[in-house]
Amino acid sequence: MKRSLVIGCAAVAFAAGCGSASAQSKFDILLGGDAYFQGAYVDQDDNAGLRKTEFANRFRLTVTPTAKADNGLEYGARLRLRAAGGTNNNRATDSDRAFMFVNGGFGTIQAGVINGLSDEYGIIGPNVEGIEGSPDAQFLNYYANANGAPYVLGSLRTLESGDASSKIIYLTPSFAGFQVGAAYTPVYGSSNTDINRRKNSTAYRDMGEVQATYKGEFGGVGLEASAAYQFAKAASQLEDLSSVHVGANLSYAGFKVGGSYAFSGDSGYAKGTRGVDDQQVWIVGANYDFGSVILAATYTDAKGIDSDFAGLNSRAHVWQAGVTYTVAPGLTTGLEYSYLDNKVGGVNNDANIVLWDTRFAF
Repeated sequence: MKRSLVIGCAAVAFAAGCGSASAQSKFDILLGGDAYFQGAYVDQDDNAGLRKTEFANRFRLTVTPTAKADNGLEYGARLRLRAAGGTNNNRATDSDRAFMFVNGGFGTIQAGVINGLSDEYGIIGPNVEGIEGSPDAQFLNYYANANGAPYVLGSLRTLESGDASSKIIYLTPSFAGFQVGAAYTPVYGSSNTDINRRKNSTAYRDMGEVQATYKGEFGGVGLEASAAYQFAKAASQLEDLSSVHVGANLSYAGFKVGGSYAFSGDSGYAKGTRGVDDQQVWIVGANYDFGSVILAATYTDAKGIDSDFAGLNSRAHVWQAGVTYTVAPGLTTGLEYSYLDNKVGGVNNDANIVLWDTRFAF
């Protein structure tokens, strides 16, 4: 439900402070976004000093100016602003997308602040929107554990594909449902105007990712699948990054079933770390779409180093079920239940989490 505002070349030239309007093309400015409000009830083993209820909300606004040249080249940029921070009412607005792009017969090039290939385009299972029994770790926002659940619960695809550092991405044209992409990030955690050429200033440098995806349909049965590999050099005291991810979904007549597996070994571990499992996470899930109602369930098994990277061995089993109801176009509400069986450093901290989620997208 995008809104399009078309402005002429004279207006663009005026806004940019340009002296000549004739050099400008006509641009479409697409405005979109989404917002959610959540309420959670949490009962976990270690509840000392913790309330059982909490609210959270977020608003994102996406601005996408685009134009198309006479030769068919489409070009533009995208900015996604987030009203997200709020600790001690210190509210902040930031951006997690700020990139330029060009699309043509050669494919697509994106350059700027954007997540990695598998985070943007990888398949992890049927339920990825933060409700519907979703495995995207939304419930972890409400789970308090001093030592941390497995790090991979927040990295369900390749280990660091969620890093929105400045990068360049290339995607081939889609051919018979297949598409291949490659991405390069000079420095993990460096974005926008930050310049960082030091080799050991962050966890990873010279980070690359390659991925192949497929989407097709056979006799009413839909198939979507992806396979990705991510790699990088690490700071001298850490193990290099090497992470693989594969996932696939099948859909038919309102049903969808699928899953994924990611293996990242000892990526990012301090050299010489002993007694900590290799990082891996696998997911299996299903949902059924009645039209205005979606029912879903998901199981996730994750293990490896703790989320604080304190060198603790962590293992989690997560069972989730949820229902989402479409109230009106762009407006949904849903209820999700998550049971987290988590052991960190030999200590159990299981949790029951009930999450009410209402979303608006435009």
